Amino acid sequence: MAEKESLFSAGDWMRIPINTFFKDVRLVFKLDSLGREILSIALPAAMALTADPIASLVDTAFIGQLGPVELAAVGVSIALFNQASRIAIFPLVSVTTSFVAEEDTLSGASSQVEENGCLEAATPPDAETKEFLPQKNLVAESFDIVKDVEQKRRHLPSASSALFFGGILGLIQAILLISAAKPLLNFMGVTSDSPMLHPAQQYLKLRSLGAPAVLLSLAMQGVFRGFKDTTTPLYATVAGDATNIALDPLFIFVFRMGVNGAAIAHVISHYTLVEFDETS
Repeated sequence: MAEKESLFSAGDWMRIPINTFFKDVRLVFKLDSLGREILSIALPAAMALTADPIASLVDTAFIGQLGPVELAAVGVSIALFNQASRIAIFPLVSVTTSFVAEEDTLSGASSQVEENGCLEAATPPDAETKEFLPQKNLVAESFDIVKDVEQKRRHLPSASSALFFGGILGLIQAILLISAAKPLLNFMGVTSDSPMLHPAQQYLKLRSLGAPAVLLSLAMQGVFRGFKDTTTPLYATVAGDATNIALDPLFIFVFRMGVNGAAIAHVISHYTLVEFDETS
């Protein structure tokens, strides 16, 4: 009996039209208020993810002009640097975004209640009393309330904690990569007699100076995403990548610094990205 029921169920599944699984797909692309809000968050985030690979391709093209040894050495160093950075990506981006979003929602709700209460208290009870109250004070009070809400929003404890830990983790990463550059490269397969070791070691040490900026920028991206703002990280990413692309040929070919110039250009671009985020 159980076998017949299972066969009957399997037969029923086979007779279900395939369009049943796609009949509500159009709802995914429905541009209602929720759809527009999701699109306004997802589109800049996707564009920011696209900007980095494009900048990396241009960067690789410039370094490739130096020769295959330099290109391979930089590739190993970048892989090592990125693996070290990924250790802190999850807590700095995912967890920060969740905590900031939750705290911003709670503080926004309490600020809204406070704002409504202040506005009700500032409203005169009747027309006769209204004549004796200065209107400028009422307008100034409402502006002060809005300013207080924005000030509280900028000083969330979770955001400050994320930036603090991002800076500390970045300093620790920089110290470890600079002090243990050669053993780490040996572990990655670059032997002591390899011609790749010297340029890879130089690039990794210089690139590690930008580790605090990298992790700070990741923490800031998490904070902005918690505020449902993905446009500011997009602009910051574009500014940093544009700086890197502009400085690469200058340091590599004009100043003849080779892979060291490429690393310095990267470090400057990372700190430019952080500066852009801080001023936004």
